[in-house]
Amino acid sequence: MLARDKDAIQDDIAETVEEAIASRRSVRAFLPDPVDAETISDILKLAARAPSGTNMQPWRVYVTTGEAKERLSRAVLESGIRAEKAKWDEYKYYPEKFFEPYYGRRRAVGYALYGHLGIGKRDVDQMRAQHDRNFVFFDAPVGMIFTIDRRLNQGSWIDYGMFLQNIMIAARAKGLHTCPQAAFAPYHNQIRPALGIPDEEIVVCGMALGYEDVSKPENDLRTDRAPLEEWVTFLD
Repeated sequence: MLARDKDAIQDDIAETVEEAIASRRSVRAFLPDPVDAETISDILKLAARAPSGTNMQPWRVYVTTGEAKERLSRAVLESGIRAEKAKWDEYKYYPEKFFEPYYGRRRAVGYALYGHLGIGKRDVDQMRAQHDRNFVFFDAPVGMIFTIDRRLNQGSWIDYGMFLQNIMIAARAKGLHTCPQAAFAPYHNQIRPALGIPDEEIVVCGMALGYEDVSKPENDLRTDRAPLEEWVTFLD
């Protein structure tokens, strides 16, 4: 193969990777179109190429579709536990008290999402209804629950984040979208019996997977990123 052909191939790969990363976002409304098992398996196999300390590969995934997904949704939604009352007793995702710049960023995305949906800041029932859509995976045909052995330490959680990111990027290569969902974590007591998850595994998060419903206003949301100078220090 000529050198220029190799360069052209590398350029194509680089553009594909860049596009997959740039186009990844949290989609909150999906079409009912199914995703076949082979495609799901291909995404997960590719995602498992994520690095992990001494190749421990700390991830465990429960893929739900059809009745299993509906059973999981019912277990959470019929628990009677509102999101604001759910206890984060397995791990803490957010700080006990928010502070800047993180508080401002959190508020901005919340206002933007509800603004797209026409939900006002006093529309508590509508806010709750929108949050509950997490638990039907925003109508995606595939809902995944991720767990980790509770005996593992913080380094494995870092590895886990890279694995989750790989899933979301690999999904884009298949024309699919995702939404990572920490909202499932405090409902581990409801999720365990629904999916047969053993006690030694901590529920890390959920993730919706499917085809974006481009007709829904919530999918028009595009979040900002802080400029480089706010979070990078270059030293020479």
